Amino acid sequence: MFKTTLSLLFLLIPLNNSFTVTATKNSSDNLPASELAIGEQLFEEMKLAGVVNFIAFRQAVAGYNKILQKKKSIMTLIDFSKPSTEKRLFIFDMKAKKLLYSSVVSHGRNSGENYAIHFSNEYGSYKSSLGFYLTENTYQGKNGYSLILNGLEKGINDRAKERAIVVHGAPYANPSVATSSGRLGRSFGCPALPPSLTKPIINTIKDGSVLFIYANNKDYLAQSSFLTNQSKAEATL
Repeated sequence: MFKTTLSLLFLLIPLNNSFTVTATKNSSDNLPASELAIGEQLFEEMKLAGVVNFIAFRQAVAGYNKILQKKKSIMTLIDFSKPSTEKRLFIFDMKAKKLLYSSVVSHGRNSGENYAIHFSNEYGSYKSSLGFYLTENTYQGKNGYSLILNGLEKGINDRAKERAIVVHGAPYANPSVATSSGRLGRSFGCPALPPSLTKPIINTIKDGSVLFIYANNKDYLAQSSFLTNQSKAEATL
């Protein structure tokens, strides 16, 4: 009798563990089952496990598929749940199902030290803004070759142009800075890239691709029109 009971307990353990993992994966965003399935399938097909944050990718894909204004099948994910010392910018060719680039990227000086934890849409905040953007045209500015971003989420990042939040290169975004100081240097809110990658990355994502800045942030998730439900998201397009 004791052996039979013990055997039954061992059979139940994997089932309980499996339930816990599934609940954890699905509890951090509020997406319909069909959108979850699309993101999960792509994640597996593109072999991103151990490279890209699963939840961040799934949310990025959900928004990418709702943004009808996009002009190219390129998606950029910036994952601010990772520290600045790690690669946290990822560029995907969604048609070819391929990861094109991965890189470190800086966040705003008032968003945090090694981690970005504070976000704002306000002018002069010097904080990063979360959410979905469309890339626009390039220009030569005080930070060199730069890319204009159009924030698509009202009250979250729609003041990006007013705040001059753009993609640009910066010496403080070089990985060697993180090695010497323990974190990358920080911007005024822009996603700043290592100078050596600035031109190829900007040329890849410019002119109508989707860019998503993610953080494990419940306030953003509660407000985002792209990630709450389908009807509300479509109303903003």
